[in-house]
Amino acid sequence: MIRVIVADDQAEVRSALRLVLDAEPDIEVVAEAADGAEAVRRTEECRPDVLVLDIRMPRLDGIGAITRLAGASGATKIIALTTFGIDEYLFGALRAGATGFLLKDSEPRLLLDAIRAAHRGHGLVDPQVTHRLIDRFASLSPRPPTAELDRLTPREREVLLEIARGLSNAEIARRLWIEEGTVKTHVVRVLAKLGLRGRVHAVIYAHEHGLLREQW
Repeated sequence: MIRVIVADDQAEVRSALRLVLDAEPDIEVVAEAADGAEAVRRTEECRPDVLVLDIRMPRLDGIGAITRLAGASGATKIIALTTFGIDEYLFGALRAGATGFLLKDSEPRLLLDAIRAAHRGHGLVDPQVTHRLIDRFASLSPRPPTAELDRLTPREREVLLEIARGLSNAEIARRLWIEEGTVKTHVVRVLAKLGLRGRVHAVIYAHEHGLLREQW
């Protein structure tokens, strides 16, 4: 059972989210929070598997809450929600340590997929904002490659590139003509070697360092 806390300052939004989540046999909403400070407190009390958190909330905003919780031992995976696909919210949430980022008008199925992916240690960014993420980093001057990048094998670099392009494990497997299980192994190794928290942060890493501009 995936234990979830829902945090949003609007009671009707919390109720709608709970309705969707409680209908799933493998998901249980264990608590709700109406602001960022309460979200932090309830998360520390309940230690859920996943926190679904609105970015714009009173007392302590979502990014502040994520920052407080992301570095905690045995940290809960955090999915950030917003009504707006504003870059500052997206980058702020991901840099603070969010595992995923969704718009509130996303299909309920996408939220369920994001929760299950987060529980498995994977990140999911709403397809509506993925292109904005890629375009934003494409416009920046890339950072110098890190020493950790040299530790990747040629195949692991290929997998990192495909992750950065937004492909799923199944899509990467088809593209590279390898088994999906092999892709999962490569993803785990890429994250470990680069010291990244999850798949979303691999996307950020690749674009920050201009890897899609290179021909390996």
